[in-house]
Order: sequence, then structure tokens, then C-alpha cells
Amino acid sequence: MARDYPKQKTRSDMSRRVLQRAAGLAEGLEGLAAKPVKMWRTKGFPYRAPSVPRGVEVPTKESTLGANFDTDFARGPGSRFVRRLLVAGPVNAMVQFLARPTVEGVDRLTDLANNESIGGVIFAPNHHSHLDTPLMVTAVPKPWRDRLVVAAAADYFFDKRVKGTLAALALNAIPIDRETTSRKSSDELRHLLARDWSLVIYPEGGRSPDGWGQEFKAGAAYLSAKTGAPVVPVFIDGTGAIFGKGMKRPKRGHTRVVFGAPLFPDDGENTRRFSDRIERAVTLLGDESSTDFWTARRRAAQGSSTPLTGPDYTGWRRQWALYEHRKTGVAGQRRRQKRRWPNLD
Repeated sequence: MARDYPKQKTRSDMSRRVLQRAAGLAEGLEGLAAKPVKMWRTKGFPYRAPSVPRGVEVPTKESTLGANFDTDFARGPGSRFVRRLLVAGPVNAMVQFLARPTVEGVDRLTDLANNESIGGVIFAPNHHSHLDTPLMVTAVPKPWRDRLVVAAAADYFFDKRVKGTLAALALNAIPIDRETTSRKSSDELRHLLARDWSLVIYPEGGRSPDGWGQEFKAGAAYLSAKTGAPVVPVFIDGTGAIFGKGMKRPKRGHTRVVFGAPLFPDDGENTRRFSDRIERAVTLLGDESSTDFWTARRRAAQGSSTPLTGPDYTGWRRQWALYEHRKTGVAGQRRRQKRRWPNLD
């Protein structure tokens, strides 16, 4: 007589049952969540954004990027501690490796450092490279280095949240509109100078496009006239050859940072004339960097100093003049290939 044996469960049957149980569990969770979701949908403000009546235009929310980027956090105790570590460590190591700077003229600031009645100082260097800011942050003497603010282009350094946060934290950068100085930026800079914060501002407004300098704008002179803060002219030599505008990667070289004597606005001197005086002082330091102290002063008295903006040539003649001018100094990348006239025979 035949016996009926129970059928063995196959692997496919077990998998099907597991899937059915999972589907049932998902339906149960969906049912539990349906009621709270339905209640949330029927609720209005403040659980949901308020409705806008027809015909009413809601003003667009002001952007927090660019010139409106908030950098107050960068001047707090915690951020200042982190920045000291960054400047003393990675920033200084990068500058020493790429630029190998020589700093001169610090003795001209001794009286300024000993004058307790003067708080914030405005440092006004020429500008050829993104390397200028790390170089200035490490080259500015100790009395002002720990309380140094850098005026940075709002449209470049603060166009994204992460980039702006890093610039503010590592360099204590503050956004400045390069085209027109807004009332908000001007008031904030004046407020910082009044609180004994020093400032690095590039009077040219941006990096040199061809290796020569650009005419100075009146931002540094205006702030000095409004706050009474002295302006220290600074000439940076060599950064354009290391990592100038348009270069995809830096090349190691030597740089020189020359500090000049502090300048104050004269009585009755307008902002434009004071700005021209600052530009002449930086031009003098540039001539001193490529020659020596006395030669630079003699050429300035004769009116034969090489202007920061270079000759009035255009095209290849301007570039050739820049090459010849760079050969007179000791800074920058000096291992470039020597140019020769073509052989026309």
C-alpha cells in the first residue's frame, strides 16, 4: 500500500514567502505613515510655507554669497586659533617651498610698531598672483600679523559657500567688490580698522594681466583718509613669474617683499593725490628691489624710474621689455630659456 509523503519545500517557495511577508510589512508601514502625511498636508502655516495671495509679488531672498558673505566667524577666538596653526604650518610651508621669499624693509616700521596711539595699519602691495596673499600673510611683521584682514575679490573667492568659508578661515579674507566699493564693505573695513585690525588691500583691484602693474585705485587712500590709519607701501617681486595670471601650475622661484615707510594723508590732500603718492612709493620700492636703495632714490629724483605699469608699447615689445626688466632683479623664476634672435640666413 502506497504511503503519502509530505512534499519538500523548494528554495523558490521559501523565497516567495519571504517576499510576500516583506511586501505585507511595507504595506503596513505605508498605512501607518499615511495618516501623519495626510494630517501634515491639511495643515497650513507654520507647518508649511505660507500661501501667497494672487497679485502679490514676493521679493526675492537676498543672496548670502559674493559681497554679502558673512565672515564675522573668522575673527572669533576659535577661528583665530585655527588660522594661527594654518599660517604657521601649511601656508608657510607652501610659501617657503614655492616662493622662497626674502623680506626687506621691516626696520622702517619700527617707529610705527612702537606708537601705541596707532592701531590698524593698511598694507598696500602690488598684485601679480594668487600667491601674493599667502606671501603677505606670512611676511607682515608680528605686531600686525595676528590681527590681519585681507580684502579679497567677492566675485572670485566668495562665489561659493565652501570656497568663501575656507578663504575667510585660512586667510581672514573679507569680500570686496572690485568694481565699486559698496557702502556696506566700506563701513565694515572702517569698523575693523577702528578695532585695531590691520588690512591688506590691493590698490590695483586685481592681478596683473600681462606681468606689468596696473594703475592704482583710491580704495586704500580713501580708507586712510577716513580712519587716520597709515598706509604702508609694499612691493612684491617675483610672484608673477611663479604663478601669474593664466598659468595653470606654479613654478618654483625666488621672491622679494620690500616694505616702505608708512604714509599719512597730508592736510588738504584729496584722495586721488594721496593714491598717486602711494603708487609712486610702491614704484620706488620696485626700483629698489631691482637695483639698490641709493640708485632707486636717484632715479626717482631724476624721474627715470621704471613705472609699475610698464612702457607704452603694445604686443611683443611690451613682453620683451618685461623680460629685460625681470633680468635686472634677483626674484622670480630665473631659469627660463634665453631668447635669441632668429637666424635669417
